[in-house]
Amino acid sequence: MKLYVNQVNWREAYPEKPEVHVEVSNDREALYLHWHVQGGQLRAVTTEDQGPVWEDSCVEFFCQVPGERHYCNFECNCIGAMVGSRRLSRNEEVVPFSASEMSRIARRCRIRRAGEEWVAAGRTAFEEQDGCFEWEAELRIPLDMIFRESKPVFPQVLRANFYKCADKTKKPHFLSWQPIRTEKPDFHRPEFFGDLILN
Repeated sequence: MKLYVNQVNWREAYPEKPEVHVEVSNDREALYLHWHVQGGQLRAVTTEDQGPVWEDSCVEFFCQVPGERHYCNFECNCIGAMVGSRRLSRNEEVVPFSASEMSRIARRCRIRRAGEEWVAAGRTAFEEQDGCFEWEAELRIPLDMIFRESKPVFPQVLRANFYKCADKTKKPHFLSWQPIRTEKPDFHRPEFFGDLILN
């Protein structure tokens, strides 16, 4: 299924709206996310997992198994550096995934400037660039990283939201799939997750 990450929740302060969609699929072992982003700035300063990827050109997937208190966050910048954890809230009971767990998330990123060919993104950092860019991130997330307390029964409902951000670019933005009704940008709000059906 193709989902559009186009909710500009804090329009007055952060009106920037790159074009973002994510194609979501699954099998019995993993969830597959294929992100596509088109916008005007590109930044990738973080090169290692569990670093501040949200400051770069970044896409994010948060999800919660219905009935469980904790949720997971998976955040990926345009060169494939990721953050992942299981948590109760932004600051409560935060348990980052280990390096070995993070290595189980397969990822492939590629970038192109308008009029040029696609280039595979390595883990080489670069400061913010201006222009017209497209980038893609393909992620394979093992389902057992999400389902810790139970096993999925298909079709399986997963509570989720998808985000696009770039906190430290010249034009920071905070887009979401499902609207978020808070005064300031805050993605760590599972009460605003929507239903994602895994088949």
